[in-house]
Parts: sequence; structure tokens; C-alpha cells
Amino acid sequence: MRRLLAALALCLAAPAALRAQEEVPFVVTPDNVTLAMLQMAQVGPQDFVLDLGSGDGRIVILAARRFGARGLGVEIVPDLVERSRRNAAQAGVADRATFAVQDLFKTDLSQATVITLYLLQEVNLQLRPALLALRPGTRIVSHDWDMGDWRPDRSLTVDAPDKPVGREKLSRLHLWVVPARAEGSWCGGISPYAARLQLTQRYQVFEATLSTGEEARLLAGRIEGERLRAAGGLEAVLQDGRLRITQAGDVPARLLGAAFERCAG
Repeated sequence: MRRLLAALALCLAAPAALRAQEEVPFVVTPDNVTLAMLQMAQVGPQDFVLDLGSGDGRIVILAARRFGARGLGVEIVPDLVERSRRNAAQAGVADRATFAVQDLFKTDLSQATVITLYLLQEVNLQLRPALLALRPGTRIVSHDWDMGDWRPDRSLTVDAPDKPVGREKLSRLHLWVVPARAEGSWCGGISPYAARLQLTQRYQVFEATLSTGEEARLLAGRIEGERLRAAGGLEAVLQDGRLRITQAGDVPARLLGAAFERCAG
């Protein structure tokens, strides 16, 4: 669901970010793909769905009508926004599915628990820093286009016989869950046992060294929202600036429940 091609003269005169979003064509997302995107993100009544480049509004409308969510669609073409508002009213969800004529690069993303995209990869990459800065656990689903070297947590191929572009008549959906920012040095443990966790992170993948005085263990795993899971069964949750071990796995059992804070200095 994208916008019409901007006129060449306007594209040449516009700033790079605005030019990028104006060059994304308006392509209708098939209904079964729209449904698969929302199911992939596990949308529910507690969610606020933000569709960037919302076209005729079908993603936000379906999120409200079928899943009970609230949502906002932002779109740069006024006629499409008006059409979306009419569609929402006809579906009986105008109180929960709203639409705005807005530059997606100026949109407040922090309100969303789920963000949906059908943009070109160039635009995804421009959005990527803002997406990574969102609240841990925010789900992002992109239709067809990925985020470069930020690999998806999950990908899915959906048959799309009604897709108006492409020869394969397939849609590839990608899901990311925004990871907590856990990189750094963490000090803590349970008295009298001190421990230190030195953690490096690349997107949702991490490696760490856990030093407990008498030994050091190498850990590796993934970050799913606020939860860290390492091979060997260790799990930890990062909340309110503290990292707490909730499952010890194969590390010393005395660390179960241990809390870590960022090391001073």
C-alpha cells in the first residue's frame, strides 16, 4: 500500500528522506498478506498499530476490526488518507483506526507497539536507527523489504495470487522484535559472591563473558525484547536499568536471581 510516484521535478528538489518516501509506489497489499502481517506480529486488543505509508488504510482497519487493536496510518497522499477514513467509517472502526497526512520520517514512532511497513529497502534503512531506538519488545513487520544487516527474527513466505507486482506472486514478510540495549559492563551477583558480565551486542545477537572470581564463562545468545537467552539455558531480563538472572542454566546456581547494574567507571 504505497503512494504514487512523485513527479521527477519534485523528486530532484526534495530533501533525500522526503524524496525516498515519495518514490515508493502505491501498491495494494493483498488481503491475505495483510492478515498474515498482523498475525505474525501477534496483534491483540492491547496493541497500537502504526502503519507507515498506509495507502488505503487496510492494515490499520483490519487490526481494529479483527483484532480489536487501535492504530494510526500515516500517508503522504491526501486523497488516500480521505479514502482510508471513509473505509474505516464503513467498517465501523473509525474510533480506533485513524489516519493522518504526514511525513513518515516526522512521525512519533514511540506510541506504537507494532509498526507495519511496505516500503523500499532504502526507506527502511533510513528508518532503521529510529526503529532500533524504540521501546524493547516493539514488533516491526515489513512486507518484502528487509533491514540490511539487521536480520529478521522471523521470515515467512505467503502465497499472493492477487499481488499486482512481481512474477512470483509471493510476498515475503519479515518480523523484528526491538531488542533491549544491553551492551556494556554489568556488576552484581548475590552477596558474598560478586560477578561481572561483559556483554557485546549486534542488534539482537549478543556475546558475553561472565566472571565469577574463580572462573569465566563465555555466553552467546539472542535478545528478545527485554529478555536475554543464552545457549546452555541461562536467561535474564533487563528492566528498570537492572539485569536480573531468571534462569541459571549451566552457570553457577547461586547466580539465580542475581541482579546486575552497569558498572561504575
